[in-house]
Amino acid sequence: MDAVKPAPDEVGAKYLVRGGAHKVHEGDWEPRRLVLLEFPSVEAWESFYNGTTYQGLKFVRDACNSARLVAVEGLA
Repeated sequence: MDAVKPAPDEVGAKYLVRGGAHKVHEGDWEPRRLVLLEFPSVEAWESFYNGTTYQGLKFVRDACNSARLVAVEGLA
């Protein structure tokens, strides 16, 4: 996982949240862990996700957990 953590830097992204305590106040979604990244654009996200660095490391994440990935435009 050490190789995955710096990978977003390649496209100018930064971690806003990586783990930490959280509490669900409504709904039935109970994530074990949250990771929130800020990318400069949707294009930068897609470049990262589809790029050789992340795709080459994705098997590591898949072996450790299940994930739900969501892109949201306009977060300010």
